[in-house]
Amino acid sequence: MASKFSKFTFSSLLFLFFYQSISTLVSSANEDPTRRTMEEFAGYPTDTDTDFSVLSFSVESDKLQNQIDELSMLSASPAPSVTRILYSEKDVLARSYIKTIMQKNGLSVREDSVGNIYGRWDGSEKGLAAVATGSHIDAIPFSGKYDGVVGVLGAIEAINVLKRVGFEPKRSLEVIMFTSEEPTRFGISCLGSRLLAGIEELANSLKETKDSQNISFFDAAKSAGYNLSPKDLPNLFLNKGNYSAFIELHIEQGPILEEEGLEIGIVTAIAAPASIKVEFEGNGGHAGAVLMPKRNDAGLAAAELALAVEKHVLDSKSIDTVGTVGIIELHPGAINSIPSKSHIEIDIRDIDEKRRNNVIEKVHESAINIAKNRKVELSEFKIINQDPPAISDELIINSMEFAAKQLNLSHKFMISRAYHDSLFMARISPMGMIFIPCYKGYSHKPEEFASTKDISNGVKVLALTLAKLSLD
Repeated sequence: MASKFSKFTFSSLLFLFFYQSISTLVSSANEDPTRRTMEEFAGYPTDTDTDFSVLSFSVESDKLQNQIDELSMLSASPAPSVTRILYSEKDVLARSYIKTIMQKNGLSVREDSVGNIYGRWDGSEKGLAAVATGSHIDAIPFSGKYDGVVGVLGAIEAINVLKRVGFEPKRSLEVIMFTSEEPTRFGISCLGSRLLAGIEELANSLKETKDSQNISFFDAAKSAGYNLSPKDLPNLFLNKGNYSAFIELHIEQGPILEEEGLEIGIVTAIAAPASIKVEFEGNGGHAGAVLMPKRNDAGLAAAELALAVEKHVLDSKSIDTVGTVGIIELHPGAINSIPSKSHIEIDIRDIDEKRRNNVIEKVHESAINIAKNRKVELSEFKIINQDPPAISDELIINSMEFAAKQLNLSHKFMISRAYHDSLFMARISPMGMIFIPCYKGYSHKPEEFASTKDISNGVKVLALTLAKLSLD
């Protein structure tokens, strides 16, 4: 028997760890979902003539919640808010916390030159590409404690779930904590995963990138203990196929799952943002002395363009097209002074790249016409990024759906309108995402909340999905 089950497949896992004799027969109507899952994955036949007890997947939810709470205390703003900015003191402490948790849970830990952190559980065939999972722990100012964090600490717990039932992966499983998913400090979202995806434009632009305090990216990194130089960045680039799959567990950051009373969201696509900076320049002047027909008002040009963004997005006739003017800055910024300069930042997203880019073209045309009609100068119309959307891999979608069904969790297919590190990991490997509900869809604010039950459900789906993909 020992030699037959020396390597734990799903069949041996099922046989050795999920069944123990009891005095009463477990009816098929009340059969534990974990048992069915393992049997279908393994093709192991059910012996209905034998009495069995079933040990379900066990998530240590209280321990996981305590870790989330402890991590939230490493914040530059008071509770219940969380502020954790790239390479800040609190970010460095949080990184150390994650590495400690990984090590305590038996993962082999390494860190790359920009601070992406990796915790690996070696599989039986180390030569195969690993299955990866993970998310981020940085947080915009005065946000919540679940965004990204659930996907890092929850991924570690998903591996523990598999360990507790004695599962042994064929492919290694790796948890990744990505550096700077949020664009707070340097205006660059998903910095760590973009670099892993080999985006050369980013590597080149970082040479000149500075924060609002005029601190360069490399000086900021050095202050956090990362002594890298521009020539080190290409070493981060990963080849396509470096991972066999990537799955990210995340709070939905929207209200759909909660409103519909569903437990799991299976993400089929991630809408990609295009970020645009626009500047108008006019003559300015005294608010009382310059008559309306004589004005060249850069502020009104910005306001008109903001409304044009809304119009062009709605004209697309697609619910998946969204546009936001999140920043409008006026100079000199006095109530009794006509704005001589305006600065606008626009975010346009869609899962259809062609449709999104068509909206961008129309916004650009509007900016040109507004400048002409208002006799101001369009001094800048700069597309900062224009990333393609990402489509989830069919095999991963099927694996996530199967896991949700076998765990008797209600679920639906849905689109992620927020972008995530998965958007860029999709350039390296097949990708999928698991959503769990969050209270009223709140995110990026202190009221952000996900229940321990919903987190546990997500961890179980992730664990089963990782298990299946590790054996493919």
